[in-house]
Amino acid sequence: MTLPRIAVLASGRGSNLQAILDAIAQGRLDARLVGVFSDRLQAGALMRVPPELRWSARPSSFESRQAYERALGDALAASGADWIVCAGYMRILGEALIARFAGRMLNIHPSLLPRHRGLHTHAAALAAGDAEHGCSVHFVIPELDAGSLIAQARLPVEAGDTPETLASRVLALEHRLLPAVLRLAVAGRLSERDGTTYVDGQPRFTPLTLDSLERRMPHPEATP
Repeated sequence: MTLPRIAVLASGRGSNLQAILDAIAQGRLDARLVGVFSDRLQAGALMRVPPELRWSARPSSFESRQAYERALGDALAASGADWIVCAGYMRILGEALIARFAGRMLNIHPSLLPRHRGLHTHAAALAAGDAEHGCSVHFVIPELDAGSLIAQARLPVEAGDTPETLASRVLALEHRLLPAVLRLAVAGRLSERDGTTYVDGQPRFTPLTLDSLERRMPHPEATP
């Protein structure tokens, strides 16, 4: 059986990548990682996989953003990836690249979208006095952090939280949410059409919760 193929875009240390690798290694995600792609030559995420799975290039070494994204797109296409996951990839992707992989590119974002798009989401949640915070997985479109939502995980903002403590607790949720969404995706149960998320062929007008995701796609060890 040919396993579904996942490619990951990452700019930083790669903790969400590691969550994917752990889920694959533990038999919780029936997929194969076919590449890690980065805009930073020394990104920690690259060090989590063998050299043959690494692709990196400095955008500044290309004549234009478009030239960089053509090279990135060609490398992604050559990997044969069925799903492309932006997991801490810190560049805004261009319209042509996104169109090339439309409906197959996912992003995990550390806020309860549509609240707090962009950077510094934990500080923004505290400044806004939010009672809840969390993370979201969505389809990627050219508008930043605005693609159709797939799933979210929530936690209460506690008295005394700082951006750092909130970030740590949200990251632990990210490490559960992203593999759970990918289990749904590689099983052929997730798609996007006309800006709407579909699960099992039915449109979703509200994001799945982490609990509902884990009920839909239980871990193998939880199956009777």
